[in-house]
Amino acid sequence: MNKETSLQEKKYNRIIIALSIIIPIAVALLFGVNLKQMGFNIEPLTFLPPIYASINAFTAVLLIAAIVAIKKGNKKLHEQLNTAAIACSVLFLLMYIAYHMTSESTKYGGEGVVKYVYYFILFTHILLSIAVIPFVLITFVRAKLGKFAAHKKIAKITFPLWLYVAVTGVVVYLMISPYYL
Repeated sequence: MNKETSLQEKKYNRIIIALSIIIPIAVALLFGVNLKQMGFNIEPLTFLPPIYASINAFTAVLLIAAIVAIKKGNKKLHEQLNTAAIACSVLFLLMYIAYHMTSESTKYGGEGVVKYVYYFILFTHILLSIAVIPFVLITFVRAKLGKFAAHKKIAKITFPLWLYVAVTGVVVYLMISPYYL
C-alpha cells in the first residue's frame, strides 16, 4: 500500500468512526423530539411509514442485484447498485427521523407468541442497524481505495447484516402497520 492510500484510509477511518458514533446518537436524540409538542404547527407525517418500508424493500433488492452483478463480473453495476443502496438507507433514515419527530410512536398491539416474535425482530433490527453502519462504510471505502481483497472479505459480513436490516425493516412495518392510527 502506498503512502497516499494509507493517509486516505486513515482519514476515511476517522470519518467512519465519527459517523458510526454520531448517527446512532443523533437518531436516538431526535427520536425523542416531537416538534408538535414543542409548539411547532406541523402536521404529523403519518404517510411516511409505508414509503420508508418500501425504501427498505428496495434496498434489499438493490443489495441482491449488486451481488448478482459482481458474480457476473460487472464491477461498475455492482458499485452503482451499492451506492444506490447507501442512498436509499440515508433516505430511509431521514424519513424515519422526520416521521418520529412529527408523530406519536405506534405501540404494537399483537399478543401471545407473535408479540415476542415482533419484539425479537425489532430488537435485532435496531441493534444490527447500528452495527452495520461501520461495516457498510468500511466496505465502501475499501472498494473506493481499490483494496478489493479487503473489500471482498468484509463484504461477506456486511452483505448479510445489511440485507437482514433491510428485510426486517419491512417485516417490522408489516407487523405494526395494523396498529397505526
